[in-house]
Amino acid sequence: MKKKVYAIVLLLLLWTVTACGAAESEKIQNNAEAQKKDPLIGISFDSFLIERWQTDRDVFVDAAEERGARVNVQNANGDVETQISQIRYLISKPVDVLVIIGIDADSLSEVCKEAKNAGIPVIAYDRMLRNTYTDLYVSFDTKKVGKLMGEALAKQELPHRKVLMLNGPTEDNNVIWLAEGFKEVMNEHQITIVDEANMPNWKAEAASDYIYDHKEILGDIDGIMCGNDNLATAVSRALSELRMAGKIKLVGQDADLEACQRIMQGTQVMTVYKPVEYMAKTAAEYACRLAKGESLSDVTDTVSNGEEQIPCVMLDPVAVDQENMDDTVISAGFHLKEDVYLYVPGHGEKE
Repeated sequence: MKKKVYAIVLLLLLWTVTACGAAESEKIQNNAEAQKKDPLIGISFDSFLIERWQTDRDVFVDAAEERGARVNVQNANGDVETQISQIRYLISKPVDVLVIIGIDADSLSEVCKEAKNAGIPVIAYDRMLRNTYTDLYVSFDTKKVGKLMGEALAKQELPHRKVLMLNGPTEDNNVIWLAEGFKEVMNEHQITIVDEANMPNWKAEAASDYIYDHKEILGDIDGIMCGNDNLATAVSRALSELRMAGKIKLVGQDADLEACQRIMQGTQVMTVYKPVEYMAKTAAEYACRLAKGESLSDVTDTVSNGEEQIPCVMLDPVAVDQENMDDTVISAGFHLKEDVYLYVPGHGEKE
């Protein structure tokens, strides 16, 4: 009798262990399937010091999460070695796809190869990654941005026909394309570029220092092409201290709030609005597709990264001035009208 009881107990124990094992196996399988349904995207930013990058981050994360993805955001604070280390961390997670806003277009080739060897697709976001394979490049037509800036200056009254170019760093491939577009227009209109300088790591203080160091030539300068609105803000403040605000025509890009305010005040001619919300949503869509192993056969355009032609999605920028501010930046909800018109007499109060 005792032997029968022991046998029954043993059978019950074996059944319990088997059932628990099956349940645990099913749980692991369900978790694995859930991970497949919820891909992990790693995105590496240069920094968030420039106003627009915070918008890119927020819109990208929201758009990716709406598509069921998880996003790991890394901020390198403008340091190349930190960015390389953070990308390696994302590779080790591992993420299903990498999105990179590179600090130095030439310094990330090795770590991008590591991602490729690990089977992780790479998207270059806004800035080209030179001489290394990437699966996709998503950006605005930067050469067109330069042309829009040049055309805006060419329409102004320029008694001396002389301008300055204050670019971003040469490590950013967009700086090269921007300059190409701007110079084409200057040559077409026979406007002389008196000097051209590059601001390391997009540092605004380098732009203001340039103005102070070259104040002796400013009397003959009609306009200054600033590589972005953050540089334009530094230049504008320096010109104000030299009592030259509004005397030299400024152009920039990114549609920063302060730049839009200057345009309405008349101390900046124009900015280039790049609907970053659309670009971030577009990049998030393609990142999710790559993470799930889907084909990007609908992307038919390509661009050279110095080594080979890579698929690209190039979006159109928009020139913004006093005439179309309401119909572009404000109507898109990029900035509130009361904020843009804050320093314009009669328009400071909320409507």
